[in-house]
Amino acid sequence: MKKKQNRHDQDEPLGKLTRIKDFLPPPDELFPEKELAKITIALDQETISFFKQKASKFGLKYQRMIREVLKGYAKRYR
Repeated sequence: MKKKQNRHDQDEPLGKLTRIKDFLPPPDELFPEKELAKITIALDQETISFFKQKASKFGLKYQRMIREVLKGYAKRYR
């Protein structure tokens, strides 16, 4: 008769567990967005298509990508 191997699932905790108080802030406070100002901007169709294509590829929103590019540019040249 074979000896049983003592297997333990790596995802299961070991030892005595103690519940701790939830210390995380609510989800809307984890990444507070700065107040955004809505503007109207005219971009050429080629630029819009580029951002839409890249955003679609990565599952992002193209307007947010444009915002991040502009934010990075402004930060770089402040």
